[in-house]
Amino acid sequence: MDEIVHRKVAAAIDPTVRRPPLETVGSGREHRVTISRGFFGHHDPRAVDLPPGQHLTHGFPVLTAGPTQLISTEEWSFTITPESGKPRRWSWDEMMALPSEEINVDIHCVTRWTKLGTQWRGVALDTFFEDIETNYEYTMVHSYGGYTTNLPLEDLVGGKAWIVYEYEGEPLHVEHGGPARLLVPHLYFWKSAKWVNGITMQRFDEPGFWEGFGYHNYGDPWREERHAGD
Repeated sequence: MDEIVHRKVAAAIDPTVRRPPLETVGSGREHRVTISRGFFGHHDPRAVDLPPGQHLTHGFPVLTAGPTQLISTEEWSFTITPESGKPRRWSWDEMMALPSEEINVDIHCVTRWTKLGTQWRGVALDTFFEDIETNYEYTMVHSYGGYTTNLPLEDLVGGKAWIVYEYEGEPLHVEHGGPARLLVPHLYFWKSAKWVNGITMQRFDEPGFWEGFGYHNYGDPWREERHAGD
């Protein structure tokens, strides 16, 4: 059954390429894949200005590879580790005391769905990085469960990324990465790591989990950077 699901998802992304699906992960490289209703969609002729190859969805599809991480706010924490090796850590209460923002953005999954006008609340990565001294240009994002994804630092600051904990005015549901996830809406949604718990600064760029499976190292939806070589 899992093999059938893998084939269907791979075909939805690119019928000529057999790679694992994405959006969320747990630890390790062998996963059970769960796909919600609305994942497979059809092009909506009313949808304008979508990235190439995307279709519009009015739901919020869930594609989970690996177990859902059940993390309470009491045990949740977020850490940034610069090259000094001295981490800066925030508890849930400390994060909630930081200035928050309402974010209204479109999101694009590499599995070809786009959802317009999503509403979130969270803390800008700029706020977390205010007291971080670093000369490194690359990062590795870490999540509970072992997931990683790599991003240039410049894609996390300058008002481009947030740690979000509310969606549509409600606490972020666990299936969407609650209690908190990374939100980087200008890149494909696998870069917006669910159940985020830390960022490590890196001198050199290295592939994260799905990037190591052959997906694009950067993931710009407007350039349709789905796979390595796109």
